[in-house]
Amino acid sequence: MKELVESIAISGPALTKHLQILERAGLITRGRDAQRRPCRLCVKPMREIDAWMESYREMWEESFDRLEVHLKAKQEKQRSGKDGK
Repeated sequence: MKELVESIAISGPALTKHLQILERAGLITRGRDAQRRPCRLCVKPMREIDAWMESYREMWEESFDRLEVHLKAKQEKQRSGKDGK
């Protein structure tokens, strides 16, 4: 844990709290090896989250694509309006 705390500039108690939350959510498992407390990612819940988020990802990508088209059209309209003066 010391290496992780040093590498991401977080306090030990804060890291412990985050790990407890991840464990309660079923996203990691924690074990014991003498003084060490190794953690492992649980892949299945992560895949379920990714699948759930995919529909939102698609929706936001479509929305951003429409916004991009709108903004480009608006810029073109402004350019043509300034050139015509």
